[in-house]
Amino acid sequence: MPRTTRILASLGAIAAAATIAQAAGLPLDIQAVNTDALPDIGEEWLTENPYREQGEEVWAKAIEIGASGYNQNCARCHGLGAVSGGLAPDLRFLEAEEYGDEWYMERFRHGFTQNGVTRMPAFGDLLGQKAAWAIRTYLETRPDEDAVSARSAELKALRDTLAAGDEVDAEAVKAELSGIAEEIETLSGAPVADSIAYRAAAQIDGTPESFHKAAETLTVGLSAAQ
Repeated sequence: MPRTTRILASLGAIAAAATIAQAAGLPLDIQAVNTDALPDIGEEWLTENPYREQGEEVWAKAIEIGASGYNQNCARCHGLGAVSGGLAPDLRFLEAEEYGDEWYMERFRHGFTQNGVTRMPAFGDLLGQKAAWAIRTYLETRPDEDAVSARSAELKALRDTLAAGDEVDAEAVKAELSGIAEEIETLSGAPVADSIAYRAAAQIDGTPESFHKAAETLTVGLSAAQ
């Protein structure tokens, strides 16, 4: 079954997610997202993600901001880290292409109403376009967690090497992490997964401080995967 078909088929489950959230007394208020660090993209709503083609620095910043925006406003229904518990669509499977963008933006801007009942609020006017595309960038770069788990032994060994900090062959470790990162795919079809291997490799610059930071990234990521 195509990824988007799976999402469309599960839209009705949003009702259950909203009901559970209300019954549990979860806050339904919307949290503002600070997007000042992202370049302006104009006032007219776009139909394709503009942060895919603006360079790695903008891409990484969009992921960072999008992660914050998602976890504040979307995770209560769609799952922490974008891993759905089954009550709402798993947005990691939404294709990272124009059709997926259009579907995503329609739901983000206007929400979703079923039989006169709002199942998803309209975020467009409340959060704005920059936040919308930042969250989209975060979602489409989520790695296949099964692929990460399959490499956990290697990642733990590299983490321990970096944590030791003694005579670390920075280039060799970085190359090994980069190789693992290249084999971890996204679920959306986006070309690069923002995996812990990718992040750790990017943090290594040959200094002891960078070894510690990369080791911490791997530790936190491996703990979350478990």
